[in-house]
Amino acid sequence: MAPKIFVDGEHGTTGLQILERLTGRSDIDLLSIPHADRHDKDVRKALLREADFAILCLPDDAARESVAMAEGAGTRFIDASTAHRTNPNWVFGFKELEPGHGEKIAQAQYVANPGCYSTGAIALIRPLTQAGLLPKDALVTIFGVSGYTGGGKGLIAQMESNGEDAIDAPYFLYATRLAHKHVPETQKYGLLEHAPLFQPSVGRFPQGMLVQVPLHMAALKASSREAVHAALVSHYNGSQHVRVAALAESDALPRLDPTQLAGTDTMDIHVFGHDNQINLVASLDNLGKGASGACVQALDLMVQV
Repeated sequence: MAPKIFVDGEHGTTGLQILERLTGRSDIDLLSIPHADRHDKDVRKALLREADFAILCLPDDAARESVAMAEGAGTRFIDASTAHRTNPNWVFGFKELEPGHGEKIAQAQYVANPGCYSTGAIALIRPLTQAGLLPKDALVTIFGVSGYTGGGKGLIAQMESNGEDAIDAPYFLYATRLAHKHVPETQKYGLLEHAPLFQPSVGRFPQGMLVQVPLHMAALKASSREAVHAALVSHYNGSQHVRVAALAESDALPRLDPTQLAGTDTMDIHVFGHDNQINLVASLDNLGKGASGACVQALDLMVQV
């Protein structure tokens, strides 16, 4: 019998993208809640308890509520919210985190899907801290730009409308007080002793993302840019969804477009710079490898068990 999958919050931006990836698959049975019943707790509870796997695309408090509703039913969860990302009882859903981490996701009852920015940042930082090339007490700075769909329906409406609340800017910073919800998970899974300084921004494009970690080579325990690149290549060797670009490929790029991987569930990593300074850059789709695509990748591991 095919496992039953319920996307709780299927009418939101992330939920709709997950359904696009799951609809038509013969190896699963999709449960659905009518739009009119999406706020009916009794209907939600019944579906959560019936499902073998529930994917939560909800605000944090609603995600916690859904988990509580299914208590004792044996439902296995993937939570796309921030609610459980640093909870030690939940497995972090970035399967490329370290060797063997995919097996942990496959066996887990509770999986916390990473945020989009933290997916890129952790992908750049974790291999270096784990290999001892970046000291864990390093003071790390992260910059990022995302498509506006990362802000949910409210921001999408502001960016696409001509009304009073419309945002006309081609590009803008936000979280300027340097307190972003992805910082705790980036610090924890980046193996950093200090919270990184993170400044995100939004561009006038729907999907796509660049995450940058600039570093002085003097702050690293690495002799060259080639050594840093080699550590990243080694970490992602054999990965289906993360590609480390060759140094020659990165050197030949006059610019990097944040929309280049829009519509995909993969990530490209570049090591720009020279032997004094480098800029590590992750390119991905904020709704792909940064959200819905990662949920489905975790689900695919879990349904095999």
